[in-house]
Amino acid sequence: TRASVTHPDAHVGVSCGSGSRTGSFLWTNPGFWRARIDGQGSYLRFRKPSHLPSPHGIDSGQRVCLDPPTKPFPGDEDPCEKMKIVNESFTKGGSGSVKLIPDNAEDMWQLFNLLRVDDHCEAVTFRKVTRGGVGAGGDSGGRGSGESERIKVKLKVLVTSVTYDGDGEAIRVKGRNTTETEHVKLGAYHTLDIDTQRPVTVTKSLWDTIDVDRLRYASSPTANADVAVLLITEGLANIFLVGASVVSHQQKVEKQMPRKTGAAGLGYDKALSTFHKNVLSAVLTKVDLEKIKCLVVAGPGFAKETFLSWCDLESQRFGSSSASGNVSGGTSTTTTTTTSQASSKPDQTLGTFAKHRKKIVQTHCSSAFRGALKEVLETTTVAREIGNTKAASEIKALDVFFETLSSKPDRALYGPAHVFAANELGAVETLLIQDGMFRNPDANQRRRWVALTEEVATAGGTVFVFSSAHESGRQLGEITGIAATLRFPLPDLVDAELPPIEGLDGLAVDANEA
Repeated sequence: TRASVTHPDAHVGVSCGSGSRTGSFLWTNPGFWRARIDGQGSYLRFRKPSHLPSPHGIDSGQRVCLDPPTKPFPGDEDPCEKMKIVNESFTKGGSGSVKLIPDNAEDMWQLFNLLRVDDHCEAVTFRKVTRGGVGAGGDSGGRGSGESERIKVKLKVLVTSVTYDGDGEAIRVKGRNTTETEHVKLGAYHTLDIDTQRPVTVTKSLWDTIDVDRLRYASSPTANADVAVLLITEGLANIFLVGASVVSHQQKVEKQMPRKTGAAGLGYDKALSTFHKNVLSAVLTKVDLEKIKCLVVAGPGFAKETFLSWCDLESQRFGSSSASGNVSGGTSTTTTTTTSQASSKPDQTLGTFAKHRKKIVQTHCSSAFRGALKEVLETTTVAREIGNTKAASEIKALDVFFETLSSKPDRALYGPAHVFAANELGAVETLLIQDGMFRNPDANQRRRWVALTEEVATAGGTVFVFSSAHESGRQLGEITGIAATLRFPLPDLVDAELPPIEGLDGLAVDANEA
């Protein structure tokens, strides 16, 4: 059987018969189809629709939809999103480079922490140039000398600054060009915009322990802990995606609610229904229910129960998991799109919500603002979902520290001066440090932080490097960004007034809530 295969968003449309892109369409016993496109090497495999017995039962020209597999196929690459290491040539404690492809927001955060001043960064970028002259930053022609155009060029820059855009999931790397090219002069300043799915090469004169561990962790298939959280109260909802290192705010939904009593009460039910509809639409747009481990609906009072009850009624009314109705109850048509922007967003309906209803859990929290996220992440249900991930271990370690600080204050301390002093005495059992400490522009000061973590680990202690983009890291940042629990009591040191260590204070990323 011949097939034509296209990729519209989350599904794959397969038209049997003639088509511009043809290939072998095969049947496999475990209940999967796989398509070999244009006779090329790799196969794409998809789960067989239950209503179709085999490919031979499809008429020529008939269009069907195949759901992507929810579990990896034997021998296939793990579909879990993770940073891909294309090539690496460095030694721990030495110089070298690594070429990698960031896949998601987690990877972008790890890459941001890898890049520092005086590193070399190489990536494909766009440069505005004038025909007959050199581009901006090194142009040899005057104004009006020709038409300007944007060209694609591969540049390697010596990094002078790095900024991170958490909302746009992008990194801006500013530096001086070290690549000989006709369009950009050597030494000219240029800013590389690093995005997901675009290769980038990082070259360092020194790959220390923190850099190597971060790279290994980012490329580990077990690193992610993708949980979506909907914090909701009457008239206000906030949607967050919680990863292993990054908590990203996806959308805020607000609706002014009239009073329940009096003349205004006549419009209350309508306003509440509109609010629920807007929240559900935001969830289906921002949260990929196919990929996440669970969606936690939390908030004070009964707003969460009311919202989920409304969603269940809408699902029953407008379709089941096999229906294709939109949030307003209408039907959606299958369209094919080739734009990367459209394919990056989940194409979901009320049927998708009903299909993954078992992934949705509810729990109580004190508010619908970001500050309540820590309460949600500490609940038993969510802790079970994120399992033995980095995020879970950090939350637990921070809880143990605060419990020790409360019950045994002579065995817990925080602040650079106190932690360094405790380490000199060999007393640090568990070190909690925020990754913002390692973004010190002074290489010598950074080496002091790296040496501290290495000494604690060598002495048999445990080191937790907290992400300042995660709730636990933000909380640690509020107490200077570094803390420790001790092997034995040190009451004199805990109570001592120590002068700050020059260059080591104030490095934790600001922990103000978004």
